[in-house]
Amino acid sequence: MPEWLADLEPHWAWLSLGVLLAAAEIVAPGFFLIWIGAAAIVTGVVVWILPFGVPLQLGIFAILSFVALYGGRRWLRANPITSSDPHLNQRAGRLVGEVLTVTKAIEDGRGRAKVGDGEWPVRGPDAAEGAKVRVVSADGGVLVVEPA
Repeated sequence: MPEWLADLEPHWAWLSLGVLLAAAEIVAPGFFLIWIGAAAIVTGVVVWILPFGVPLQLGIFAILSFVALYGGRRWLRANPITSSDPHLNQRAGRLVGEVLTVTKAIEDGRGRAKVGDGEWPVRGPDAAEGAKVRVVSADGGVLVVEPA
């Protein structure tokens, strides 16, 4: 074991682990590591105030991790995070309500329509080329339309 590691006070190890886990949460967000990092920081503060042996430190950390994860999960259920733009990464969902021009006639329920500078596959009632249709929903990469 390196000499610097052997000389490291246990509370500094716990505090460092907590900060490292919090930084890992920033790099790979999942709203999970932050709770374990908080438990490690609290364990570091407790060990700083009341020096315990390693087995008791691990027990304190395990209990605090469980309490933090359980409490965080309950809090998130009671206070769900709502987005100001729920269709942010759903381009097809953002097109609902838009009026499009049919570029390839809709025959047997299938055709294509102009969206921006491209074309998207559409599904809906038969319509001639050049007809206007309104997007009512999206089914994967296919827009469901109705006559406008």
